[in-house]
Amino acid sequence: MELRFKVGLKHKEEKIVSIDDTAKVFGSGAAEVFATPMMIGLMEAASMNTIQKLLPDGYSTVGISVNIKHISATAVGKKVYAEAELVEIDRKRLVFKVEAYDEDKKIGEGIHERFIIQEEKFMEKLK
Repeated sequence: MELRFKVGLKHKEEKIVSIDDTAKVFGSGAAEVFATPMMIGLMEAASMNTIQKLLPDGYSTVGISVNIKHISATAVGKKVYAEAELVEIDRKRLVFKVEAYDEDKKIGEGIHERFIIQEEKFMEKLK
């Protein structure tokens, strides 16, 4: 498989925080603020979508590692976004620098790693 992308690619994902995105509803805390797992999910989506359209048919990526800091709370109704930048390619292992922001400030940062898989083979191993 020949990779059709290189270090430096970026992608941004955004959403409006709803009550369903809160720590209280998710079960990760008691406050009605944007849940850390939801922020990480947004960061993973930004990372995945950085390169997904550049992969050959039948290939995708899976997350294998997250090292994230959630540094500030965000209220329901605020827009949040995550930016991912591909910073390292090691064969099939991809490393992304990720950052998340709300309308007012940076809310999270860290590193996320993904691994390129051939979807059919990957799923076959699980049977």
